[in-house]
Amino acid sequence: MAIISVINGPNLNMLGTREPSIYGAQTLQDIENNLTQLAQKHGHELIFYQSNAEHDLVNKVQQSKQDNVAAILLNPAAFTHTSVALRDALLASATPFIELHLSNVHARESFRQHSYFSDIAEGVISGFGPKSYELALLAALPLIEQP
Repeated sequence: MAIISVINGPNLNMLGTREPSIYGAQTLQDIENNLTQLAQKHGHELIFYQSNAEHDLVNKVQQSKQDNVAAILLNPAAFTHTSVALRDALLASATPFIELHLSNVHARESFRQHSYFSDIAEGVISGFGPKSYELALLAALPLIEQP
């Protein structure tokens, strides 16, 4: 059994009510419930975390090694386009991670099309709504189940 950390950035606590035409009607709790079931089917444990504060996200990433986290599923939200600090924490932790987004950031405003994380992520999943989390989890399995 591996531990996978699911880290969510700013405003994701507002899912279900925040621009449902873009982000869908599911809440973050709904996503967590579905993802937990999927992880359990594969024999893994999830740790969920959400914060609107950049320094809290940095601290959580830095803590990943001490918590024996095998992989991170990261939805950096608005910090995707601004956070060098979070990028540096990911590099320092050396924990493999998958960047994920609910919306297709490449079909949105130009400022949303640049990520500080994509080039250091194992992969990026974007545009599948809440299913993006499930796809990210499935993509992480080979990373943590390697012999």
